[in-house]
Amino acid sequence: MPSPESLRICLIRHGQTAWNAESRIQGQRDLPLDETGLAQAEALARRLADRHFAAIYSSDLLRARQTARPLARPHGLPVRLDAELRERNFGCCEGKTREEIRAGDAVVAEMLTARRPEYVLPGGESLRQHLDRITACLSRLTRRHAGQSIAVVSHGGVLDLIHRRAHGMSIEQPRDFPLPNASINWLIVRGEDWRFESWGDVAHLDGIAQAPFVTRI
Repeated sequence: MPSPESLRICLIRHGQTAWNAESRIQGQRDLPLDETGLAQAEALARRLADRHFAAIYSSDLLRARQTARPLARPHGLPVRLDAELRERNFGCCEGKTREEIRAGDAVVAEMLTARRPEYVLPGGESLRQHLDRITACLSRLTRRHAGQSIAVVSHGGVLDLIHRRAHGMSIEQPRDFPLPNASINWLIVRGEDWRFESWGDVAHLDGIAQAPFVTRI
């Protein structure tokens, strides 16, 4: 159990979608899980069926909701939807691969690859805005559930920023750690101190195909 001042979060990336398999940027486009993603969600639910959660939260985007529903079922808990847990708004880049972005707008591609924290994507948001949104959300959840354990289903970009914040990494650095779909990641939040107990656990997905890990934005 976490201390009375801290929150223990089972932080989960949603299952696979067709755009994950095609390495397309989803952002806030509301795509469903594909067949693999649905199988991943069920495997995840079985793995965590005997855990105790005070609450289960999810991004309100469909792929996260579809991952959270099987998880919530054996616990008899509602899925609490929170738009603050959404993926970064990638604006003009959504629906495109990195190659398509590069071919269409070299400046946007360069700024995206460079991970400039203050750069606001046309029609979207900056990394800094996304980080501020996620930080505020976790602070709010910690105040609400201090001393408890909860599950949170969110997105790759969200987990990326939380990982960096917990490990003291710059958000400009190229990503060099995996973000598997339907992975289990245990995080302790105590005030300003964020610490991971484990990262990238996919033992429950043995035998289920996954989109390859790509080091990218």
